[in-house]
Amino acid sequence: MTHGSKSHRALGSIRAGTTPGRVYKGKKMPGRMGGTKRKIRKLKIVKIDKELNVVMIKGALPGKPGNLLRITPAKIVGVNIPKN
Repeated sequence: MTHGSKSHRALGSIRAGTTPGRVYKGKKMPGRMGGTKRKIRKLKIVKIDKELNVVMIKGALPGKPGNLLRITPAKIVGVNIPKN
């Protein structure tokens, strides 16, 4: 965007006037996106290839291709996870 446009993530009106006298919960406002850690459970490890240094995982993973992942066993209360 050229010529100094300042309305990329700016919002318009945020409330109805003096009657509610507040901003409603859940109002969409500009802010930061991404940069947070996510935990995804119930993923299946399909195959581990030690020659290529690759782990094949079945399921939806967060982030874009090429990002680093931390794979840890799930912490389920009352269930013992077998160690292979």
